[in-house]
Amino acid sequence: MPIPLAELLTTYQSEIIHRWVRLLHSEGGKQYAARPKEELYNTVSQAYAANYEFLVFNNLEPINQFIDKITRMRLEAGFMLSDVQKAFELFRNIIIPLLLRHGVPVELNDNIAGVNNCLAYTIHQFSDYFQMMHEKQILEQNRQLEETVTLRTSALEESQKKYKTLVEEINDGYFVVQKEVIVFANQAFCRMHNYGPSQVTGKKFIEFVAGPDREKVQGIYRKSLVRDPVPRVFEYRRLTRNGQTFPTEIQAKRTRFDHKISNIGICRDITGRVRMEARVRENERMAYIGHITTSLSHEIRNPLSAVKLNLQILAKNTRIKGNDRRRIRISTDEVIRLEKILNQLLDFAKPIRLNRSPERLERITADFTELLEMQFREKQLTVETLCDPDMPDVPVDREKFGQAVINVLLNAIDASAAGDVISIRTRYVPDRRRSRAEILFEDQGQGFSPQIKEELFKPFFTTKSKGSGLGLSNVKRIIEAHGGWVEAIKRASPGAAFKICLPIE
Repeated sequence: MPIPLAELLTTYQSEIIHRWVRLLHSEGGKQYAARPKEELYNTVSQAYAANYEFLVFNNLEPINQFIDKITRMRLEAGFMLSDVQKAFELFRNIIIPLLLRHGVPVELNDNIAGVNNCLAYTIHQFSDYFQMMHEKQILEQNRQLEETVTLRTSALEESQKKYKTLVEEINDGYFVVQKEVIVFANQAFCRMHNYGPSQVTGKKFIEFVAGPDREKVQGIYRKSLVRDPVPRVFEYRRLTRNGQTFPTEIQAKRTRFDHKISNIGICRDITGRVRMEARVRENERMAYIGHITTSLSHEIRNPLSAVKLNLQILAKNTRIKGNDRRRIRISTDEVIRLEKILNQLLDFAKPIRLNRSPERLERITADFTELLEMQFREKQLTVETLCDPDMPDVPVDREKFGQAVINVLLNAIDASAAGDVISIRTRYVPDRRRSRAEILFEDQGQGFSPQIKEELFKPFFTTKSKGSGLGLSNVKRIIEAHGGWVEAIKRASPGAAFKICLPIE
């Protein structure tokens, strides 16, 4: 039963705190691993309480107090800024899956947006506080520099070293702009745009912004120079060296750098967040379509069964001959086709639940290919199979994966002309990070145009006169439920290819 946000946070409080501490101790880096667990439970409990106040009551005071405390504590202990940022981010990794599983569906978008806003505010405030404390350090060093030239030189060098180390350790891009030109950029900024440090400084910042967003970014920058109100945080698409664009969030501030009016900014890649939000919206859309589909399917199935039964009775009547019998056969075939579409709709509406076990992919593929033997014979198609002998067992749901194989092959059969060849190849791809199994299906049909490649796996998209547009969509759902992916490949020769990739633990 769905749980409102406040109740969910209360119900799973102990579990979330325990998991947060465990992840900090195991994945938070050497410094977190060295801290006593009692300290981590104390700080995580305070962070959780502050997040609760923000998410439930929109109360910022506990967050601000916690940021002040944790910043001092971690700076005194010599923590890297990136490690503390990662510690904050762990809350998102824990709470969003809980929201997806137990949250109220109609509140899901707002709740996820609330979590993102909470963490964006926390990390931005933390970064601001870091800058403020650094500026205080510089002021204090400047006071000491007046006492002696020797102390000034050594203190300045030390300050610059600390500053550079801290800035370079940030996972987010950090940059300084003077008169529209970048005068400083950290390593993260350069990596985000696929440039080296020497290739970034001296260029206009606008050159790293995608074309459609340049006017927006330029307008915000110019307003900041004349002190007009501008958003401190905004989103745009950054432009990389190879021409790719990615969603990015930027926090900018007008200040002085090297005795000149400057704009200091921190930019963060939000590709993962944007994809997650899109996935949530897509899941909601699919749930709605599934609900409507289920209702309609039940309304259609009973009259369709009655029509089919009556047609079968008529077909047994020996007095019906010639064209009348042919019409009954055509009508029966169409009813059967409608039943198949109805079953596809119902399959599409059902959530996918997997019952995995180690299986030989070549055996599953062969067994389910054999079920389509009649269709292959009708079109005089030849099936060629080439299996990788090194392929290990793969954890899959046999029936679900078999359904995906059938859907891909039915698509190939429809696209093929009489006498064509359909090939099936399996390949094992070992990898230190994560090995995978690949199954490639190739046909010699008309293929597809580049314009519709991205549409092929969308529900209800079809280029066939009698297609439902759900076959490849169900393939995608089944394979993604296994943690894999499927892609359409435009062949150089006539035909199309579909590659299924499954991870192997």
